[in-house]
Amino acid sequence: MPRKRRGKRLRILAAPFTVAAPSGARIRDRVHTTAQDDQVLTLVGRHLGHHQRADLARRIEIGKVRVKDNQRTERKHSLTKQSSSRLAGAMTRASEDQYQLSLRCLYDEASSLRRAIRTITQRLAAPCGGKKGKASGYRDQGERFGKQRRLQVLTARLARVEQRIASGKPSIAIGGRRLAKARHNLEKAQLTEAQWREQWDAARLFLTADGESGAPFGNYTICVNPNDGSVTIVLPEPLRHLANAPRGRYQLSCTVQFSHRRDEWLDRVTVNRAVRYDFVYDPVRGRWYLDASWCADKAVLPTPEEIRDFDERTIGIDLNADHLAAYVLDPHGNPIGQPHTIPLDLIGPALQRDGRLRDAISQLIKLARQHGCAGIVVENLNFDDARSTGRERMGRGGRGKKFRKTVAGIPTARFRERLRGMAFHAGLVVIAVDPAYTSNWGERYWKTPLQQISKKTTVTRHHSAAVAIGRRGLGHGIRRRPGVTASDQRIAARRATGQTAFVPRPRGTASPPRTASTPVRGGKTRLDQGDQLALFPDPRRPFAGSPDHKSGLP
Repeated sequence: MPRKRRGKRLRILAAPFTVAAPSGARIRDRVHTTAQDDQVLTLVGRHLGHHQRADLARRIEIGKVRVKDNQRTERKHSLTKQSSSRLAGAMTRASEDQYQLSLRCLYDEASSLRRAIRTITQRLAAPCGGKKGKASGYRDQGERFGKQRRLQVLTARLARVEQRIASGKPSIAIGGRRLAKARHNLEKAQLTEAQWREQWDAARLFLTADGESGAPFGNYTICVNPNDGSVTIVLPEPLRHLANAPRGRYQLSCTVQFSHRRDEWLDRVTVNRAVRYDFVYDPVRGRWYLDASWCADKAVLPTPEEIRDFDERTIGIDLNADHLAAYVLDPHGNPIGQPHTIPLDLIGPALQRDGRLRDAISQLIKLARQHGCAGIVVENLNFDDARSTGRERMGRGGRGKKFRKTVAGIPTARFRERLRGMAFHAGLVVIAVDPAYTSNWGERYWKTPLQQISKKTTVTRHHSAAVAIGRRGLGHGIRRRPGVTASDQRIAARRATGQTAFVPRPRGTASPPRTASTPVRGGKTRLDQGDQLALFPDPRRPFAGSPDHKSGLP
């Protein structure tokens, strides 16, 4: 008996889900300071930054302990003598957050190194040009030798990371490791020593005050009066001689308005709800900024099933390295109108890239509003694992290098965060779906019929993937059902989809009812009276063969 061939098993797809609303808000306004204001803010920032770095070093020396054993109370008491009680609380909180974040980064790095080591080890066990199980050997002895050296490097790195994790003492560079390394290569960084020093000192300033509910306007240390926009700061104890306001405060000579999301900020400060403030200095522009942040109330968003039950339109998007491909879908998963392409140019400095990304998302939201869409369906992309695995899992040679470069150019994390916040404030819901097989199945089942109805616009593989993504977000299958109207039939308005609406099949031995889009045996294109199948005869009308049939009785 011949052995039955097994096909490739498809992995289980994750169910679509609604992306949670933003858990907080952060706004910024420029502070037009004078020379005296600059001097005071710089002195306060350097003073607090010095003590915050000392507290972080002390926290690292304590190591991995339980929360009640991290000596935060003792550290806060010692910092209160050099600042104030609220400033000391902000510094110890920042030290704890930075320490926990660094530990998580070490755990992620160790996991990444283990995956790379495991992959290289499996491939080294296979002969060159051959296979051992599912693992393929390297191409030749030269590549194999290079991978053996790479394995030794990764093993040494993993040993160092595991040693740091065991000791509980991560390496932290206040101001950024990238900027610290730029000090040794100023020519490549296109900086002078004075410019680097200015950026380094600005990055190590600490001018943060946590909010407190019940305090005047939500913050006692840095207080912004919503009535006149005046800003006052509680000075640390050694700098109280610089105060120009009562109770050891310094009032800036300028005002702050917070034009962006001002109504939300006013709703909090007028009822004395907690608002955090941060002073930030930009050495390139020579400007001071004030950031206000707060926690937002948890919003309950509709599920994908509720959006489908409400008969709402959605728009599916496919994120690519240089553009967004979008297609509008009706509640049944049928594409509507023409495909849309939104350019996404992410070349240039970080600020320009972020601005262009926001502009692309704004165009996407505008398109969704024009078509009356209730949600935006996007793939749940996460290339962090792929980036950490590297070339061992993402191909070799020119093709693999091109693919890795494409993946590195897609801003998945930043795109998700920007889309989640901007869509929520625009009244739209973001639905994330499993990205498996969307491009392949979309091209196979949707590219040709979409091109037939889009005479003026070229339908690409990414547009068909957007349709597949949108259908999966609504709970429909990607594959088109049989019975789609052919292009040579005499029907004016053709649908590019199959029978997406669910039609229950009749019970018993009767065949299902035929429709105009169902192919008929014999090559018929138009149904005649003899093709109509009655599942349940009408009691008011005689059936064929009865005595009343020939008499024509009603």
